[in-house]
Amino acid sequence: MTNDKFDTIEDEDDDWISRSSLKRDAEALQILGARLIDLKPAQLDKIVMDEALRLAVDEGKRLKPRSGAMKRHHQYIGKLMRFEDAEEIELGINGCDMAHDEYNKVFHRLERWRDRLLNNDEGMLEVILNEYPQTDIQYLRQLIRNTQKEIAAAKPPLTAKKLFKYLRELEGC
Repeated sequence: MTNDKFDTIEDEDDDWISRSSLKRDAEALQILGARLIDLKPAQLDKIVMDEALRLAVDEGKRLKPRSGAMKRHHQYIGKLMRFEDAEEIELGINGCDMAHDEYNKVFHRLERWRDRLLNNDEGMLEVILNEYPQTDIQYLRQLIRNTQKEIAAAKPPLTAKKLFKYLRELEGC
């Protein structure tokens, strides 16, 4: 003979989440939101987020860093983050964070692209145009030509740096 009353109590225990666990989750969202405030506007444009969260992040850039208002604002951003896809936002942040592996992967990919462009790989130029339709093709070709001239004349790599910087701007980091 089983008692249904005890079965329902056991089922309720399976869904129970501790209060401290909820606090840790809320604090993690606040920290993630605070990392959003540190990003540049071009980097923020690449991250998918709700309009209210974007406005709150922009407002956070205006506040003094070590003020009570900023602490309250971090809490507000954490509250807004509850309705967002935190994993996707974290991936976007990590893609622009210089200390993270995702950023390093993007950085190395851009270096390979630059090297292929300098070796007159026309296929690479088309890959860039397909991936970034906003590319100024005339400016890009000019940078490639000037960089190749610098290399041939054994001059300091000023335009090579400009070329890489332009590729980074296209990427948004």
